[in-house]
Amino acid sequence: MKKLALAAAIGLISASAFAAQGDIIARFRVINVNPSASWSNSGAVSGLTVDAKDDTVPELDFTYMITNNIGTELILGTSRHEITGNAGTGDKSLGKVSALPPTLTVQYHFSPDSTVFRPYVGAGINYTRFYNAGLNAANLGINADLQVKKNSFGPALQIGADFPISKSFFVNVDVKKIWMKTDVSVASNGTYVGTLKVDPLVVGLGIGTKF
Repeated sequence: MKKLALAAAIGLISASAFAAQGDIIARFRVINVNPSASWSNSGAVSGLTVDAKDDTVPELDFTYMITNNIGTELILGTSRHEITGNAGTGDKSLGKVSALPPTLTVQYHFSPDSTVFRPYVGAGINYTRFYNAGLNAANLGINADLQVKKNSFGPALQIGADFPISKSFFVNVDVKKIWMKTDVSVASNGTYVGTLKVDPLVVGLGIGTKF
């Protein structure tokens, strides 16, 4: 009887953990957005290198399971980064910019019915909306406010895993690489200054459930 009860309990956990076709999986993560910033095509400042500080923020995402193994995930979150520049005189602050990069990936789930470990990989596209940007190049010898192009599209890659902790919830670990960039120009006359690439690595830890 004990063995039968144990088998029934395992069966219930397995059934509730199974990510089947038509399920919606919701996750809440805390993510660290760590940019790999670079600067290109600058005619205004020679030898410029840039950096963007990391930010830790909440993230919400939803996955719809198209089949038992294939899902599509929408990732929602926003982060704010301080941008610094170095033109040979040390790092100088250029200001801050916020990025809202809703990202859509298609995932392959290797073992959606596992009661222990459910890994997945994904690839897709992000649309980044740059906003609330307050950049100024005075520290680089350019006495001008800068503006950024507000829209960006780029690829995204993803790897992660869910670890069931009960019949209803699981712990999630997720890593994404997102490519995003924006053109920078002088605010007063639109003169092109360069292209800022942000390209963050996003590492997240959270909890999830399914519907």
